[in-house]
Amino acid sequence: MDLNEFRRLLRRRDFLKTACGGVGIAALGGILADEGRAADLPAVDTLAPRRPHFSGSAKNVIFLYMEGAPSQIDLFDPKPALARWHGTPLPESMTRGIKLAFIKPNAKILASRRPFARYGGSGAELSDWVSGWKDVVDEMCLIRSMKTDAFNHQPADFILFTGHMLPGRPTLGSWVLYGLGSESRNLPGFVVLSTGKSNMSQSAQWTSGFLPSAYQGVLFRRKGDPVLYLSRPPGVSEPEQRLDFDLVADLNRERYAETGDVEIASRISSYETAFRMQMSAPELLDLSKEPDWLRRSYGLDDAVTRDFGTNCLTARRLVERGVRVVMVTHSSWDQHSNLNKALKENCDITVGPVAALLRDLKQRGMLDSTLVVWGGEFGRTPLGEWRKGDEESAGRDHHPSCFTMWMAGGGIRGGMTLGRTDELGMSVVEDPVHVHDLQATILHCLGFDHTRLTWRHMGRDFRLTDIHGDVVRKVLRA
Repeated sequence: MDLNEFRRLLRRRDFLKTACGGVGIAALGGILADEGRAADLPAVDTLAPRRPHFSGSAKNVIFLYMEGAPSQIDLFDPKPALARWHGTPLPESMTRGIKLAFIKPNAKILASRRPFARYGGSGAELSDWVSGWKDVVDEMCLIRSMKTDAFNHQPADFILFTGHMLPGRPTLGSWVLYGLGSESRNLPGFVVLSTGKSNMSQSAQWTSGFLPSAYQGVLFRRKGDPVLYLSRPPGVSEPEQRLDFDLVADLNRERYAETGDVEIASRISSYETAFRMQMSAPELLDLSKEPDWLRRSYGLDDAVTRDFGTNCLTARRLVERGVRVVMVTHSSWDQHSNLNKALKENCDITVGPVAALLRDLKQRGMLDSTLVVWGGEFGRTPLGEWRKGDEESAGRDHHPSCFTMWMAGGGIRGGMTLGRTDELGMSVVEDPVHVHDLQATILHCLGFDHTRLTWRHMGRDFRLTDIHGDVVRKVLRA
């Protein structure tokens, strides 16, 4: 190749790059249109508020995730018939086909010691360990007939939050943020707060998967800066840092204009949010301006409830400031042994702050527009785990076939109990609700047809509910 040929080659490349706004960019637009995403490049502000498919009853979600699977038999779904079988195995005809993680189908029955009572105008049944919800139970819709497909924690965790047992897909919060954007300009649109000791990779609960990373949840740390490196470096003033951010943003926008890479748009959005968070985060996390009586109601004056109560109060403050999704996790409810001691400890930590959150949201007129969801990844068996052979140390195994979750606010019919399990709590016998149905219902409350909230990836459209899911109409307000 001589010099003239090389110059002609350069001129052809320049033409392809710049003519008519960039042939490459035009081609990218065509590809995006073919994939059903957009003929135009996505806006740089990836978190700008967007309209749902229809007017939803909720604008925000607070998901109270009780990781490890609380025992529905000891909290929400009384089974007095278990007392007749206590300490004896069930006949094979009653356990055939059951999926168990650690015990055999011929394990002995473990009856619950918990006394139950009816509360509220709805007469909802709660055990003594969650009786602290008696004043707010009429805001709740108890779903006793939940089902899932996995009997181990991490696959069940994936199904509940991504719709599939395998990792790599976007989580519920990321889908919601992708669909609605965020009304907060100074905070992330999807925030995660946690207490307890997790048994699994928690990031699986808030990853954006193959969606742009701007839709990923942001975990706030319990101590120090809520996000690492949020504070301005020593000796750097705000105007100086603003100049640095503007320079980086200009370079990113220039590169974005050339490539159309949505991850560059996500990076621009993340940098801007981080800069604004330096001003807003300290105010958000300063709970001292809340009234003393309110902080006490959340349990901030009690060492047992302080950490979880702080997260519940922070969740209300985040939603109040326009954050779209807040996930409040508490780990671990995985009571394979010492059920009576460990389950009570978790209830002591969480019940009071959750009741305070519901009352607080309602008092402020926020409950109607905030969907609150409480639950774990599956339930626990009526069959006991007798690891040490004695009743005091007994626990319960994983049980995907039936468990209890509840929803409140955001268009949900409060004061009702949906579904029924058999007399021993082995299987659902009325109004089954799969986790895909729960996901479809959450998206419906937010204004989405779950079959249309999709993202094209690797040649096909993906959605949260995979290829399943029906909206549970019975739990919706008329």
